[in-house]
Amino acid sequence: MKKQQAGFTLIELVLVIVILGILAATALPRFSDLSGDARRAAVDGLAGGIRSASSIAHATSLAKAFSSGQPVSMDGQPVDMANFYPLATTAGIEAALQDSTGFTPGASGGGWRFTKDGAVIPANCSVLYLAPTGPGVGPTISTDKTQC
Repeated sequence: MKKQQAGFTLIELVLVIVILGILAATALPRFSDLSGDARRAAVDGLAGGIRSASSIAHATSLAKAFSSGQPVSMDGQPVDMANFYPLATTAGIEAALQDSTGFTPGASGGGWRFTKDGAVIPANCSVLYLAPTGPGVGPTISTDKTQC
C-alpha cells in the first residue's frame, strides 16, 4: 500500500514566492514615493499655521485697541502690522509665524511666499500671504501644490 503525502512540493513553494515577488515589485513603486504627498501636506500645514498666526495677531491688535499700523507683540516678538493684520514681510507675517522650518520665505508678487524646500519646482509648492489692502479686509492666504 502506497502512502500519500500531504503538503506542498518545493517547486510549488518556489513558484508562489516568485509570484509574490512579482506582485510586490509592481505594487511597491505606488507606495514607496510618498515624498510629494508629504510636501503637499506640509504646505497645507503651513497655510493653517499662517492663518492662525494672522488671526492671533489681528485679535491681539483689536483686543488692545491698537491703531491699525501699531506693532503687536507675540511671545515677546514684535510683529509689524497694517490694517490690523501682519505685513507681508519678515518683521510681519514671518515674525508672527515664528517657525517656518522646511520652507524658504521671501517677497513675491507684493506678498510673502514660503516655498517648500526640496520641491520639484519650489515656486509651485508654496504658500503665499498677501496682506490686506485696506481696512475691513482680511489677508489672502493661498497655496500652490502643483509641483511638490
